Amino acid sequence: MARSSMSLRFFLATLILAAAPVAGGWWAWKGQGPLRQEATVLVKRGTSINQMADQLERDGVIRSASLFRLWARARKLQLIRGEYTFTARASLSDVAGKLRRAEIHYTAVSIPEGAHAWAVQRRLNDFVPEEVFWTLWKSPRLAKTAGFEEAESLEGLVAPATYKLHHAMEPEEIMLMLVEAFRHQVRPKLEGGVLPPYQTLILASLVEKETKLPEEQPRVAGVYKKRLDIGMRLQCDPTSLYARWASGDLRFTAPTPQDIRRPSRFNTYTVKGLPPTPIAIPGASALEAAKAPETGKDIYFVATGKGGHNFAPNLRDHNRNVGVYRKELARQKKALRG
Repeated sequence: MARSSMSLRFFLATLILAAAPVAGGWWAWKGQGPLRQEATVLVKRGTSINQMADQLERDGVIRSASLFRLWARARKLQLIRGEYTFTARASLSDVAGKLRRAEIHYTAVSIPEGAHAWAVQRRLNDFVPEEVFWTLWKSPRLAKTAGFEEAESLEGLVAPATYKLHHAMEPEEIMLMLVEAFRHQVRPKLEGGVLPPYQTLILASLVEKETKLPEEQPRVAGVYKKRLDIGMRLQCDPTSLYARWASGDLRFTAPTPQDIRRPSRFNTYTVKGLPPTPIAIPGASALEAAKAPETGKDIYFVATGKGGHNFAPNLRDHNRNVGVYRKELARQKKALRG
């Protein structure tokens, strides 16, 4: 009996010793990892398995770079460039699986209609450093990619859309994405208008900034086209603001008398014709309006104070509309005072 009991104990001890590495391996693979809080890891272009393993261990995402290397080589892991987010206590199995399935974390960045250079820069600031942005903004190669090699900047050459970005992307790659979207989605729509394509884009940007009402946009475009035809200055308020921003004054307030008088090739109060570039990203309805401006006698327009505009064929009627606008502003101020 004693010898039998000793044999049983020996067998059990041997079994435990044999199972220990297996259990240890399972725990190392499936057990909770060392991360105390959610972490993000970037897999950049050209990152090797060894570099990835070391980075994950160094960042405290996994305990063993060696075990990760063994698994990655056994599974012939192909690292896909991207941004990966790992939850607290993620196991090595979780980490490896997310990389194998390329579960990249994207950030949605919206570039809306009406956005100008400074607005685009702010929206991309987390992905494209400011100095790099302004260098790329004036890239002749990117302008050519957009379809307008004569353009001096990318103003207006970005498609309004929501873009999926991640932090492993290169700044130039991001800017290229924006102008390629423009080339495919917007550039073809500029053909066949009353003005050449780039001038159509510029005119559309003025219309976009003057009014958001689609029913008014062809009429606004018609006023500007008529002024172009007769050599009259466009006197577009948004261009005076753009001239202010181009001078380095980034106050986003209503135009002042100083803005109206500012000497600038962008300010259509002080120079004739269209500005040298668009002043914003025009929407689809503004593009259509600029391609086919409404023909008529109107040569002036002014805001109503209620969201729209009053149009006039002569200065006398225009001055009367200005008076209506001022009375409406006075009424609104009085109502606010209670």
